[in-house]
This record gives sequence, C-alpha cells and structure tokens, in this order.
Amino acid sequence: MRTALQLLLLLAVAAVPGSLLPQEPVDPAAVAGFVSRHEDAGPALERLGLFDVYASAWFSSIYLLLLVSLVGCVLPRLRRYWRSVRSAPPPAPRNLSRLAGYRRVTITHPGTASVRMPGGEVSGSVSLTAAATLPAPASAPTSTALLTRARDVLIGHGYRVRMAEADGSLAAERGYLAEAGNLLFHLSLLGVLLAVVLGAFFGWSGQVILAEGQTFADVPTGYDSLRLGRLIGAGDLPAFAVTLRGMSVRFAKSGPERGAPRQFLADLAVQDGESVNRPFRLAVNHPLRVAGAKVYLVGNGYAPRVTVWDSRGSVVFAGTVPFLPRDGQYTSVGAIKVPDARPSQLGFAGLLLPTAEFDPARGPISTYPDLTRPRLVLTAYTGDLGLDSGLPQSVYALQTSRMTQLRTPDGSGLRLLLAPGTVAELPGGGRIRLDKVGRYAALDVRRDPGKGVALISASTALAGLIVSLLLRRRRIWVRVRPAPEGTVVEAAGLARGNDPSLDARVADLLARICSDGLPAAAVRAAVSAPQG
Repeated sequence: MRTALQLLLLLAVAAVPGSLLPQEPVDPAAVAGFVSRHEDAGPALERLGLFDVYASAWFSSIYLLLLVSLVGCVLPRLRRYWRSVRSAPPPAPRNLSRLAGYRRVTITHPGTASVRMPGGEVSGSVSLTAAATLPAPASAPTSTALLTRARDVLIGHGYRVRMAEADGSLAAERGYLAEAGNLLFHLSLLGVLLAVVLGAFFGWSGQVILAEGQTFADVPTGYDSLRLGRLIGAGDLPAFAVTLRGMSVRFAKSGPERGAPRQFLADLAVQDGESVNRPFRLAVNHPLRVAGAKVYLVGNGYAPRVTVWDSRGSVVFAGTVPFLPRDGQYTSVGAIKVPDARPSQLGFAGLLLPTAEFDPARGPISTYPDLTRPRLVLTAYTGDLGLDSGLPQSVYALQTSRMTQLRTPDGSGLRLLLAPGTVAELPGGGRIRLDKVGRYAALDVRRDPGKGVALISASTALAGLIVSLLLRRRRIWVRVRPAPEGTVVEAAGLARGNDPSLDARVADLLARICSDGLPAAAVRAAVSAPQG
C-alpha cells in the first residue's frame, strides 16, 4: 500500500506541468507561440512530452504502475477477507488478562459478586447475601448458562460467535463491514482509474463555433478543434448534423444588475438517423443527446457578417467572423483574414461594440451587452497573413509580423468605424462593408464512456470510506471457569486500530452476562467501577 501511495503522489506531481504549460490538444496555437518565444527551452520541452503531458509515455507509465500496484494491494486483501468471513472467530487466548478491557467477575456463594482488574485489585463488589437490601439470586448460574447468555447478548449486537463449551470459552467477532468498506474504497479507486482509461481510449471531444444559419456535421473537418481517443478513428464518429436557427439571449435592462445575463438559448434543428430537422432548444446545463454523444452550449458571442472587395473590384471575402467577448459588456475582439485579396493579402483586427460609446480616456467602449448601437472598429493591414507557414493561429487574432498597416493620405494609421450597412473605402481601391451583426454559439461535442463508471466508482468510494471510518472491527472473548470461591467470568477484547470504546463495551457485556438473577444496576456499577 505504501508503494501505491507513493505512486499516487508521484502522479500528482507529474500532472503539474500540464497545468503550467500550454497543452497541444487544448490550445495548439499557444504551444506554437511558446515554442517560438523560447527557442532553446521550447524544443527540449516538446521532446520530453511536456506539451501533451497526459498522453506522454512517462505519465502513462506512472499511471499503469499505480494501477498494477493497486491491483496487487487489493487482491491479496480480498483473499484474506474472504477467508476471514468464512472462518469462525479465533479461540480465546490462554491469558485474557493481557488484552485490552480485561474484566473478571467472581460470582460467590451464597450470592456475592466482585470484580477484579488485571492488577488483581478489587475494583468493585456487590454484596448479595440474604441480609442485604438487594435480593439474592435464587440459585447460582452454571457455566453453560453464563456462556449461553453471553452468546445471546453478542449475537444481538451483531457478533459472529464461536462457543467452545469444552474449555468454557466463547469467541466473538464483528466489524467485517469495516474491512469491506475499506476494500470497496480501494476497488472504487481502481474503477476511477479504469474510467479514465476508458475515456482516454474510447472517448472523444471537439469544439465548434456555429454562427446563426450555419450547419455543423459531425465529421473531423467540421470541428475547430478535435481530440480523438487512442482507439477512435475518424470513421467512428456518429453521423448527425445540427443547424443553429437562432440564439435567444436576454440581459437585465435596468437596476443595479443592468447588463447581467438572464437567458442563453440556442434553437437547433437536429438531423440524425431517426429524424430530420428535429427542433431542440439547447441551454446551459441542458445538453443535446444525439447518436451517443452530448452537445453542450458553452459560450456565445457576436459574429458580424462582412463583405470585402479588393482593388480590382472582386469580392474576395463574404462571410461571418466570430468575435471573442472579453468583458461583461461584450466588448469583443476578433480578426478578419482575407487571403484571396490581390495584389496582397488583407487583414483586419479590431473590436465589436454592441452598444458603442466613446470614452475620452479609454476610447471606444461598449456600455451594454445587447445590440442597441453596434459598431465595428477595425485596423487594416496588408501583406502576408502567415496562413501557409504551417503554424496554428488563433481565429481571433491577426499575426502582423509580416504585414504593414494601411495608412491614410496624411500618413496616419487607417482606422475604420463601421455601422451595419455602411461601406468604407480602403487605400488602393478596396472596400469593406459590415452587412449585419449576428450571433454565434460555442458548442462542445463529446462522448465519454468512462463518465458513468467514474460517477459510480466515486460514489461507492465515498460510501466505502464512510463505512470504514464509522465501523470498528472488534473481537471479544469470554471464559467461564469454576473456582473454589464460586464461578469466575473473564472477558477481554481486541480491536484493529484505535478503539476508545472497547473497555466500555467489554464492561457492558460482562454486566449483561452476570446480571441474570442478580441486581442489574448494582452489577453494572461494580463492573464499570474505576480501577482503584
């Protein structure tokens, strides 16, 4: 078990680079930028697999070693537990006085009971003579009767009992569920690890930005980013398509919470093997379940539709471009890339302001997240967009290292302010028009076959942990033997781990055994009296 704990700690440490460094499956553009900025360290980190930590050979090795260690830890314990459940409790030791909670009661004749502690001192006594105020027993209990009473008391408290009348002893054990809970906890940890393996090998996830009116088909080329499991190919993706008919977004219009979001809904038309254009209203935390996959609404924003003409008068770009919100007022940043423009490529970077205002200190800003006075503020560039370099780029940013900003006749940088329907002229004869401002939905599409296994395993792990902490495994032995002064009843216990209630349990058991025919309150007081 110590090895498993060490491997678990090592796995946690090994996962740290995955949080500190950009990861290739999550953000390849960030990885490419990191490598380009760190020309010495970047390639070395890439060779070590630190940009894809969770799929690296060394991380998988630690993971598999932890899995093997847990299996090697749990299986022998399962065998031992199975044998202990099927076997009877072990017989009473020869010398009970060495065990915890040891008590000894001597029932003398004609009727006194005294209690002795391990040191031999009398800790309490009860006089039961005929002259006493407490009634005396009608007859002295036999050894068999005392053992039978002990058996009945222990069985009533959930103990498994083994009675050996030949040597006048009784062995009892309880708390098997505590060990079962501990084993269930460790088996559930294995289940969690297996759930992660299932997700890594047979799961997949992808992200897509879908503007109003656009259709997404579940094929690899339809995703903006896609991560397939180790054993999943492109042909294993389910066949379905969704069309974003419209976005329904509502914000608070007045009061102290003005501008706070109130509703985000995406109206979809779903096409799968069972239906065509089935309507579905997608909401946050209300995913679409289709063809074994789930489609989540994870974000939204504005997607202006723009038309660009080059200097020859040809339409070189016409389409919607998503802009990324960067504050609560939906001030959004984005880039329009026109690789087909001639004689050189064009690029536009800027802001989309749903409710545009001009602040003397901050410049153009948005004062409300809904479309009440939309404006598009752009800076224009010409040159090489870098799309043929092979390096991934963010759809929201423009790489201007090999581009030149367009300028006005007086030499200042060209800045454009466009309202819906307006056209701006570009130096050299080109034009750009903001046709309209629509919305887009950011969708997360995934299938994770290990999610259900992980949920069940985590729940059973919690249940097993609670059971193992609340229950105690405990053994109790009782021995009854004749003595010249009467009948001696001994009891002692043994617990796994720390059990502060063991002494009290043994004393209570002995009081119940010896109170048959004797005053129960007096016997209990004698048995429970402190050593003295």
